[in-house]
Amino acid sequence: MTINKFFSDTKSLLKLAYPIFIAQLIQNLMSFFDTVMAGRVSATDMAAVAVASSIWLPIILTIYGVVMALAAIVSQYAGKKDYDGIGKSTVQTAWIALFLSLLIIIVFWVVTPLLTPYLDLEPDLKRLMLEYLGYVVWGGPGFCLYIVLRNFAEGMHYTRPTMIISILGLLINIPANYIFIYGAFGAPELGGAGCGVATAIVYWVMFLGMLCYVYFSKKLAHINLFSRFALPDHKEIMNVLKLGVPIALSLLFEVSLFSVVALIIAPLGSDIVASHQIAISFSGLVFMLPLSIAMAVTIKVGTNIGENNFNQAKDICSNSMLLGFLIAIVTASISIIFRQQIAQVYTTDLIVINMATKLMFLAALFQFSDFIQVISAGALRGYKDTKSILYITFVAYWVVGLSLGIILGMTDMLVPKMGAAGFWIGFIVGLTTAAVFLYWRLKVVQGRLQKHGDLQTA
Repeated sequence: MTINKFFSDTKSLLKLAYPIFIAQLIQNLMSFFDTVMAGRVSATDMAAVAVASSIWLPIILTIYGVVMALAAIVSQYAGKKDYDGIGKSTVQTAWIALFLSLLIIIVFWVVTPLLTPYLDLEPDLKRLMLEYLGYVVWGGPGFCLYIVLRNFAEGMHYTRPTMIISILGLLINIPANYIFIYGAFGAPELGGAGCGVATAIVYWVMFLGMLCYVYFSKKLAHINLFSRFALPDHKEIMNVLKLGVPIALSLLFEVSLFSVVALIIAPLGSDIVASHQIAISFSGLVFMLPLSIAMAVTIKVGTNIGENNFNQAKDICSNSMLLGFLIAIVTASISIIFRQQIAQVYTTDLIVINMATKLMFLAALFQFSDFIQVISAGALRGYKDTKSILYITFVAYWVVGLSLGIILGMTDMLVPKMGAAGFWIGFIVGLTTAAVFLYWRLKVVQGRLQKHGDLQTA
């Protein structure tokens, strides 16, 4: 493989990945502005937004994971120039997303009255949290339909609309927050719960924006998506779910792991929890880089598989790994060199800063395995091999990583109790396990595909 080939593949990957990265960054900025603007009302309002978001995020990410399968499906059909297949899969995925989002609304209004008496929270915090969730669930259908159209467009190699519409969402999110948090222009003053209204509005605006793009885009006109409307088709729906459910569960395993660790270390003290949260928050920002590349890899691999260009798909995987490793060197170096300055952005507490700088060193090591595992998973999605991702990530994160984290962090079985640092070592070992086995599985799939020329056999 030549240097020119590496630069050529890297250029095409980054062209797809950078709009996705900016869109992911903007999503984080929306959460940031929600927290800051609610915090201007009171600490209780800010806490309510944080707690409600920690409940809402895993739910919406699970649906997002199911829909992510569409990008791989569309990209393979696009490679085959099977436009009828693209239309059918997109419409049926829309039915799945709509059903799941409506189910969330129904479950919320049925379950909330039953569970509310058992929530051990301050009355104002409980009220604001439930109000936030009560508002934001109505935006669920809009968000779910948006991500269907987003994955359809991205599967066709058009990622810039995602970036532009995310920017539009942010521009609406800030004034909408102001209006409903503080009761401006005659709107009700809802405090932190107003962020739920603003978020629901943003979801629907983003859906309408993506709908307009897909409807009027000349680049997508040949798909005739809106003339392919069909009632739910059990066979097509099962095909999407077969790929999407493992992706969704893999995402849920990863997100819930960090939430569970935060709960486990909570009794160790607020300083330890705060330092852990700083390392997690910064790692989450860095993670958007490999995630964006991985999503681009899914699209590129899928298209080349659809074209039966197996060698190019393999080259894309190899070059994306090298690109990820090079980026990890840069991000890890920044994390180590500027770890104290990074911690100071989050807090002025010297004790927390000192603790966080130690964890930031571990967070830097964490990034190498993280890049490899997420790009390997993205490539496997392009090959439509998603069950292996589910099995490997479950064992790596929950059996290996969490178990080792508990042993090192909370017991004296191997070494004196390490606290949060023990869990970060567990994260590193878990992610490294995932990286090794996902990369191994990728090589197995590629080898079988080269031999048999059929993904079903692979």
